[in-house]
Amino acid sequence: MPRILVVDDNPELLTLLSSSFEEAGYQVQTAARGRTALDLARKEKPDLAVIDVLLPDLMGFDVAEALKRLRIPFIFMSGVHKGGKASGNALGKYGALAYFEKPFERTALLEAVAKSVPIQPGTRAEQAFDVEAGPQVAEAAEAMQLTGRIDLLGNPTLEGTSPVQLKPMDREQVARMRDSRPPVAPPVMQPVVHSGKVTTGPIPPSAEAALQSIPGKDGIRRGDVRDNLPQLLAAFYTTKETGELGLMKGQVKKIIYFEGGMPVFALSNLVADRLGQFLVRAGKIDEGTLKQAADEAATTKQRTGDVLILMGALTEEERLYYVGQQIKSILYSVFAWEEGVYTLSFQARARKEAIKLDIHPANLIMRGIKKLYKPDRLKRLLPDSARPIPSPEPSFNLSDVELQAWEAHLLPKCDGSKTISDLVRAAGKPEPEVLGTLAGLTALRVLDLR
Repeated sequence: MPRILVVDDNPELLTLLSSSFEEAGYQVQTAARGRTALDLARKEKPDLAVIDVLLPDLMGFDVAEALKRLRIPFIFMSGVHKGGKASGNALGKYGALAYFEKPFERTALLEAVAKSVPIQPGTRAEQAFDVEAGPQVAEAAEAMQLTGRIDLLGNPTLEGTSPVQLKPMDREQVARMRDSRPPVAPPVMQPVVHSGKVTTGPIPPSAEAALQSIPGKDGIRRGDVRDNLPQLLAAFYTTKETGELGLMKGQVKKIIYFEGGMPVFALSNLVADRLGQFLVRAGKIDEGTLKQAADEAATTKQRTGDVLILMGALTEEERLYYVGQQIKSILYSVFAWEEGVYTLSFQARARKEAIKLDIHPANLIMRGIKKLYKPDRLKRLLPDSARPIPSPEPSFNLSDVELQAWEAHLLPKCDGSKTISDLVRAAGKPEPEVLGTLAGLTALRVLDLR
């Protein structure tokens, strides 16, 4: 499988491009800084690099000069250096295979990459989400209104939504929750809110315990987010539940929808999470185009997405693709939360949408932790002296988890004889990268700590 290195300090564009290349059949590595990219290039020797010109520590041109010495071909992209002279310098002076000005066509970039590094037949990955007919989904997601089916900590529903009566969990649902029984880890102390008072108590050692210890009624349960998100996702998966996981931090509200234990949709009330803003950050359209479309939509009472299609700035196929990526972005973003509260509710069916993601929660958890857990958080979760061992009762099968070669080689070393520090040294990778992998495998209960 050909390997691509993507370098950009915009995390959402980095995620979108890496997802796009992965779906096309490439193995992708990412870097947000030039020096990190060069370290990866020297160690991994990718077949091609896609580099943003403006990086926080080095100019992309400097990265390209080093890549030339390593005989690694590269493609430039830039939202700042534009025009014929910039393109001419990139192609002539630096020897880039192609030069893309933001915003650019994602398909054109894919074509340029495929021309330079062809994909062998049969290696193309499956699409990351399933699409059913119906243009209304993009606009439902674009509006980013919460459904009102769960009342986050007693807040009123948003205008234009109507509350749906929640049914209490029946005995069968409660039994399924209790029977999931993940292994118990040592408790960690944290603030707990109960009846308006803050006290100190242990974090529930598992999703099952978390669900049972949260005061609630009518099938709704609440608790603190902290590090519980992976366990909550695992609880939905293990019990094959259908329902909603609402998360709130300050005024920010996000909801993840599940069907049969699988995350299928997500909404957010952040303006930055709207489709138009996402398209700008992804480099698909610029701010001027978005403003023009938004003004036209306000005047004609149309949806912004429909106006962008009429303007020729977006095709229907692209809208479906970017809405899917937008939903994934909302899903991944909540892994960065260490504060906030969550609310669970269980429904007979999940939200009906034309787009539903097809992403296994095991990979969602692994990628979310590896991408968004900060080094100090990883160090807190994985003390140097801790010794990972195989879990006797994992939440997920190891076959559910996509591992890189070095991760697969590291896993047999997690037999309880080596500390976290030993494993970091044995992996030969940057410490945050190794800790991210170990934290992910621990969250999946593939590994336990002792």
